[in-house]
Amino acid sequence: MPGPVTNEDAISLALQALVWTLNEPDRADRLLAVTGLDPDDLRTRVGEPAVLSAALGFLEGHEPDLIACAAALGVPPQALVAAHYWLEQA
Repeated sequence: MPGPVTNEDAISLALQALVWTLNEPDRADRLLAVTGLDPDDLRTRVGEPAVLSAALGFLEGHEPDLIACAAALGVPPQALVAAHYWLEQA
């Protein structure tokens, strides 16, 4: 997948990236600290473009995480960046 083609693709990719992020407790804690989300807010708003955009922005802010997430999902890092862009426009 070179990059999101539709908003649905961006949402799907962002959800996968969010799951990857939350699978590691230290990284999940950093996500919450950086974005200002709390666990209840995250659970309630997980599908919202603003929350997904924040999660992708978090990954973009730490290139090693961005690259590791992209590798784990089998996409180029640019696909995550493109998804972030799409979600910001939503």
